[in-house]
Amino acid sequence: MGSRSPSLGDSLDSPDPVFERILIEDATKVTRNGERGLKFHESNGIVEQTSSPKRRESRDVVNRSLLTMKSFGKDEIDLEGGKLEKERDKTIRSSRIVKMHNQALLSGLAYCISSCSMILVNKFVLSSYDFNAGITLMVYQNFISVCIVSMLSFLGIISTEPLTWRLIKVWLPVNFIFVGMLITSMFSLKYINVAMVTVLKNVTNVITALGEMYLFSKHHDSRVWAALFLMIISAISGGITDLSFHAVGYSWQIINCFLTAAYSLTLRRVMDTAKQVTKSGNLNEFSMVLLNNTLSLPLGVLLIFVFNEVDYLSKTPLLRLPSFWLVMTLSGFLGLAISFSSMWFLHQTGATTYSLVGSLNKIPLSVAGILLFKVPTSLENAASIFFGLLAGVIFARAKMRERSESR
Repeated sequence: MGSRSPSLGDSLDSPDPVFERILIEDATKVTRNGERGLKFHESNGIVEQTSSPKRRESRDVVNRSLLTMKSFGKDEIDLEGGKLEKERDKTIRSSRIVKMHNQALLSGLAYCISSCSMILVNKFVLSSYDFNAGITLMVYQNFISVCIVSMLSFLGIISTEPLTWRLIKVWLPVNFIFVGMLITSMFSLKYINVAMVTVLKNVTNVITALGEMYLFSKHHDSRVWAALFLMIISAISGGITDLSFHAVGYSWQIINCFLTAAYSLTLRRVMDTAKQVTKSGNLNEFSMVLLNNTLSLPLGVLLIFVFNEVDYLSKTPLLRLPSFWLVMTLSGFLGLAISFSSMWFLHQTGATTYSLVGSLNKIPLSVAGILLFKVPTSLENAASIFFGLLAGVIFARAKMRERSESR
């Protein structure tokens, strides 16, 4: 045998695939050589019958040795077969673990890239193109989402609840808040840089915590309140030191914080009621995406006329640029990608990892917003932004501990 035996120092949990391959090849070679030798001697049997007794005796010795080698090769393959089967099972188990890690990593990257890209593309459309029809942009993005989700549901790839009048009546109040949240986000993003938007969005956590305390009698520990206090300080200091401060943009962002908090607080109650009026008694995320975006379309079209965006759309030359429509369509796909990737990531990891990654995701987003759009900033403002982002991470960690202790 040309193969080596495993030494005592070799680990059974980490087998050497090269060594196993050589072992199998050598055993196969022994078997094949033995079979070829036997066939050769059988084909020359007539010649060897006329040979001397001494030659026949030597022939018998050779045949016995070849048969011994052949049986030895078979036994070794049988012995190695059990070991190889165990190693194969270990390899399958380890590949499953690696696959799970890869799924979590891929879903996390997809979520981070889609969420960052969505905000940056919206900022590009509203600021770089100087597009003054944020409601129209919202309606177009939601229309793309409705088309894609409806097509996936029709093909049977995803399952969605049918939109009945009872379900629409229950969901309509929260949809008003949803539309207001999207529109105010568009308006604020037009005037405020991306870094400050991410810092000011932390105020939403403060309003939500206060709402949970008064509406649901939920009490938070001191670490959560300390993180919320840091968020308020960072928002105030960031606004004071913001070199591109815009009062209109900050006003829209404050309204957006209240609407976002109201949406998250009312969504819990509306979901429980909506599940009771569905046919299946359940309301998955795809159904909520379809429901929200579908109901937002007639309301959005109405607001386009209220805010007199029709006159602007009829005069602007941007609608005649194919590149502008390409960017608009891309923003619609990214909006839906956030929904799918967030559900995928949440399914692969959990709520704690999801919230922490969401907080950490604001850091590269803020840096990219400052660099891509060449935002004028100072050392004080940069420090306030970093302080606010750090407060967001501290808040996510505090919420994790609070959730684990409540269990």
